[in-house]
Amino acid sequence: MTDDNSRREVFTRTGMYGAIALVSALTADLGCSSPANAQVTLPPVTVDAPAAKRKPTVAAGPAQRQARVAQQRRSVQPPPTPTRAERAAAEAVVLNAAKLNYRAMPSATTLRTGASPLDTAQSVNVVPSQVLKDQLPRNIDDALANISGVTQANTLAGTQDAVMRRGFGDNRDGSIMRNGLPLVQSRSLNAAVDSVEVLKGPASLLYGIMDPGGIVNTISKRPELYQHGSVTLLGSAYANNRTGADGMLDVTGPIGDGGLAYRFIGYGVSEDYWRNFGRHREMLVAPSLAWYGDTTTVQLNYEHREFITPFDRGTAFINGAPLAIPATRRLDEPYNNTWGQSDLVQASVEQKLNEDWKLTAAYSYNTESSSSNQLRITAIDAKGNETRSNDGTWGALSRVSYGTSYVQGAFWIGGLRNEVLFGGDAQYRTIYRQDLIRQTVPKSISFNVYNPVYGLIQPGTTISASDSEQTDKLGQYSLFVQDTLHVTDKLSFVGGVRYMDYEQLAGRGRPFKANTDVAADTVLPLGGAILKLTEQFSLYASYTKSLKPNSMIAPLSGGVVLGSNIAPEQGTAWETGFKFDLDKRLSGTVAFYDIDKQNVLVSQTNASNVVEYTTAGKVRSRGAEVDVTGKIAEHWTMIGSYGYTDARVTDDPVYRGNRLQNVALNTASLYLVYDFGTALPGQLRLGGGARYVGDRAGDAANSFVLPSYVVADMFASYETRHQNLPVIYQLNVKNLFDNVYYPSAVSALNVAVGDARRVSLSATVKF
Repeated sequence: MTDDNSRREVFTRTGMYGAIALVSALTADLGCSSPANAQVTLPPVTVDAPAAKRKPTVAAGPAQRQARVAQQRRSVQPPPTPTRAERAAAEAVVLNAAKLNYRAMPSATTLRTGASPLDTAQSVNVVPSQVLKDQLPRNIDDALANISGVTQANTLAGTQDAVMRRGFGDNRDGSIMRNGLPLVQSRSLNAAVDSVEVLKGPASLLYGIMDPGGIVNTISKRPELYQHGSVTLLGSAYANNRTGADGMLDVTGPIGDGGLAYRFIGYGVSEDYWRNFGRHREMLVAPSLAWYGDTTTVQLNYEHREFITPFDRGTAFINGAPLAIPATRRLDEPYNNTWGQSDLVQASVEQKLNEDWKLTAAYSYNTESSSSNQLRITAIDAKGNETRSNDGTWGALSRVSYGTSYVQGAFWIGGLRNEVLFGGDAQYRTIYRQDLIRQTVPKSISFNVYNPVYGLIQPGTTISASDSEQTDKLGQYSLFVQDTLHVTDKLSFVGGVRYMDYEQLAGRGRPFKANTDVAADTVLPLGGAILKLTEQFSLYASYTKSLKPNSMIAPLSGGVVLGSNIAPEQGTAWETGFKFDLDKRLSGTVAFYDIDKQNVLVSQTNASNVVEYTTAGKVRSRGAEVDVTGKIAEHWTMIGSYGYTDARVTDDPVYRGNRLQNVALNTASLYLVYDFGTALPGQLRLGGGARYVGDRAGDAANSFVLPSYVVADMFASYETRHQNLPVIYQLNVKNLFDNVYYPSAVSALNVAVGDARRVSLSATVKF
């Protein structure tokens, strides 16, 4: 949030002459053809020479004239060369102005190439960093409410990221990334995240084993080469007097003058859960280092997170309607919680080989350990009496190790320019649950949803040997290549292929019994075309494929083990549309797609009364999407979307014709912000909007429907100065009208309830 006064302060602090001399060059480098396009106004600088007093004319000899010329040459000195910190500060002025106006700037890690969205044949939608600051989303599904065609999936009682993209997705499906590298931790959106991007459609060419909906890439905040920081304190309250507080420290700057920089982010929260009991506590420590050389960039970041959060399976739908109880009433017990910790280490190196070629290598290791108490409802009778199972999981461990290296560059053949990406990657992922608790609640201990009495039972302790040692191990090793052939200045064709060798072992039980044991290899293609109409508009079309092995942790009837004889799920997508980027201010995508997924595992009983498993199942998703973000007028910015997603089962002995679970036919969102600029003593920004999600099937059988809903949010921020330091006050109201809504369901007895109205007030001091 930078106004003219704060810009002057930045330039004064870091060296006025060096920064001002650099801004025009930086603007050109960023593709801004004018100050209006750069979205920043530089302070005028006028230097007046002092008037000299007239002196009597004295005849000067040769020696005097020579001395005078030498003196004049010494008095006219060129401006000093700006330091790294001055260059970084000047660049930050332009970049922060762009961010403030919701400028969508995709990370190079999402498509690996760093190409402009207008020069690519796939959809990439961005939730910019300023949108996250303004809206304060609580989790990744909240942030992605700004993106078309995205709905919530099974969040495992509110403890996992789970988003449907174009009709496909689940928790722990391998689709969530940090800086283009896979995560297994339960929640990916935290204080260390700067922005969020979604690569739509099959992404297996770049990311390997994946559902055809696409990937979600969270982008880290990076160390910067000029010193600055902030401290934020926030207080919050729900409508039913549930309160909380959190705080964050974010500081970054150079170490010496050799291009080394650091960043440290610390975050903590302690807040009441919005329903009638529960508390959420979390701590994050995220240090990072970076070295910015002339041709080399090295990044190293670490995150450590500890948490305890309610394990809440929500409410129930009986006879197609939600229970007639307050939305705040939980159906489980106060001990239903998940607790644990996660660690993430990432390192990357970018080496510029010459003007045309660059090498990138990256490695990531992510692990999370957790345990949970999971009292489960197994039935509710007509009078509201529950049948419950006192379940839990002890010693859950997830981890993923991933490395990739690739080269990108350009060369000419036959007068045609080729932009090439080629490399390889390897991944090893394990999801493991050591002890599964399964304990029946005695019928003598009753619980009625209309007159609940809590605290009559304690957490379960009975370990089920047959359900324990749940294991899912996945390994993949791949080579990939992609070429963009520029036939003319306006027409390009894209082609690529991935060769992948993979293996998966899954099962459970003590002693362990494998229910999936697969080893295979495959080739996955990609093709596309881009027609760049102007520098601001392009048309595109693409053909992509995805692959995901059929696997099962739970035993299949008849002792069936899914092996290499069972074909993997394969997704095939056709997509076309157009993209625009108007004056580097307003950008967006309009897309039309058709995705077919085949080889879906189905079971049916044959004539001999034996259950058979085949890959005869097929599903289809067709739709249209619109995503727009940026500056629409002098004081107005916006982010908006619309998605039409028709996702259905096309071949299955039981579910044929059914809508896919948790997928809305229509979704829409719009968020507008008005910036008063310098019209007031400080800088006032007001914003608000709403998101709409249509009705969705609550289960695979389509036995009940989750009703459509609209949720409105708003915020106001005011930046002023206190004792010469910038201070930002911000008010946020989530779910402004306190609507009751149901974002997802696992079954009729497990329906998530959306958060109630939440009001928060924060103060941020910058230094």
